[in-house]
Amino acid sequence: MTDLTIDSAETAKLRDRVVDRLRTEGTIVSPEVEAVMRKVARHRFVPGAPLDKAYDPYVAVITKQDEHGVQLSSVSAPQVQALMLEQAQIRPGMRVLEIGSGGLNAAYIAELVGRVGEVTTVDIDPEVTERAARLLVENGYSWLRVATADASEPIARLGKVDVIMVTAGAWDVPPAWREQLKSGGRLVVPLRMRGLTRSIAFTRVGDHLESESAKICGFVPMQGSAAHNEELLLVTGTPEIGLRFDDGLPADVSKLDNAVRTPRVELWTGVVIGVSELLDTLQMHLAITLPGFCIMTVDPDLDTGIVAPVNSGFSLAAVEDGNFAYLTTRRTEDNKHVEFAVHALGPDAQTFADKIAGHVRDWQRERRGGPSPVIRVYPAGTPDDQVPGDRVIDKIHSRISLSWPPA
Repeated sequence: MTDLTIDSAETAKLRDRVVDRLRTEGTIVSPEVEAVMRKVARHRFVPGAPLDKAYDPYVAVITKQDEHGVQLSSVSAPQVQALMLEQAQIRPGMRVLEIGSGGLNAAYIAELVGRVGEVTTVDIDPEVTERAARLLVENGYSWLRVATADASEPIARLGKVDVIMVTAGAWDVPPAWREQLKSGGRLVVPLRMRGLTRSIAFTRVGDHLESESAKICGFVPMQGSAAHNEELLLVTGTPEIGLRFDDGLPADVSKLDNAVRTPRVELWTGVVIGVSELLDTLQMHLAITLPGFCIMTVDPDLDTGIVAPVNSGFSLAAVEDGNFAYLTTRRTEDNKHVEFAVHALGPDAQTFADKIAGHVRDWQRERRGGPSPVIRVYPAGTPDDQVPGDRVIDKIHSRISLSWPPA
């Protein structure tokens, strides 16, 4: 379907179909979010997109790319928007700041706060804010404030708000976000930690933020002063195998120079999961436990078979001294489950594979099916004894602690 002149009754059916599906799977749980997602005409905020794409529950609509095809702006998939709106717990009369404008999400927020509330939507790109402002006016939301600004800095004439919702991928939490939030207010942000992104609902508690929920997600990264790129280590000297580190490269990367010249060790762990089981806690368990945690990617055009991941674009990996290893899987005989394996290369590959396999088994015994870690954000410079956690990640503006709740 590509005809955007389709009658409103038909587009209402498409919205209802999306909402019904998201309710069934448990993404939408509140009547308030259900009502606004049934009411607001999503396709009017993505003009030019085919209706089947506009109303696909799991597909974002890209609205701007650079000359290299890099995504700069998008309207998030309905599943992601519903997830974050549920996390935000927006109520009538609230003051809300949205960081990352597209128009549609601001319209949802406007419906939730009502005319007694206030909504400000901000983006660093004037082309994006011009588009958002135009679409909001065209669809009856002219009373919203649309501003062009670097939202890592305090927003002029904003004051304190009840909710900040960030709809672009963030690596750090600028001080302005915490300072503009009322005590007890909520920050919902797709935050990248050690290469893993989670949509996290934080509550402001005194001088720090504390998570209430964290969900796997993916987002176009932030621009401006908050932008941050991962560092890439090419273990073969070519783009064939890349190890991506989110918080700086290991101290002596030259130790890995000869790792790919050693035989590959393959160790099956005996840990079996269903093919559709979420790997949220496994990812976080390895990110917390392994000091050299990273993400491995393989260029399919240059692949010589040195490594054999299931997903060439994203494999959980780690380095230690002159060794590197990654996680992979194989299907079981019933084709409904997969078993985890560790592949390792380097002079002590067997020892390193054993260590990581042990962590995978620890996850199965202690973390599988349990809650996500509690994530706390403290201002940069907070003393170590005031930042409890199983792992602390130091960023420019903040110290982020990850702590497993009691078993």
